[in-house]
Amino acid sequence: MRLWSLHPKYLDPQGLVALWREALLAQAVLRNETRGYKNHPQLDRFKNHPSPLTAISVYLRGVHREAEARGYAFDKTRIKPARKAVILAVTSGQMAYEWSHLMAKLKARAPELYRQQRKIEVPEPHPMFEVHAGKIEPWERP
Repeated sequence: MRLWSLHPKYLDPQGLVALWREALLAQAVLRNETRGYKNHPQLDRFKNHPSPLTAISVYLRGVHREAEARGYAFDKTRIKPARKAVILAVTSGQMAYEWSHLMAKLKARAPELYRQQRKIEVPEPHPMFEVHAGKIEPWERP
């Protein structure tokens, strides 16, 4: 499971579809609707939020907005309602780690997209994240 801190606009089609499925799985885990993945480290930042279900819903909405912008037909009704905005913190070290990880994936899977994005030095975060100085997040398993 990979719940990117990076803005979903950087993902190739395969990556965006995978993110949608994985974020829906995360929502199911947080709602106790599945047995698997309950202790997955990628969920920690959502679990540690005072309103984890709201946080994952806001995350899913960001992914859905990117899918809509690309003309994809992701089913918005699968996102559970969230009544308030949520901002989560992410470290600059985590963003750099994820960027490097994504670029390695794109180099192999989507070389043209890799070439277009390789000159980006500071990628944007997913709309729900605010970047702060720091090392890789403690929940990451590099």
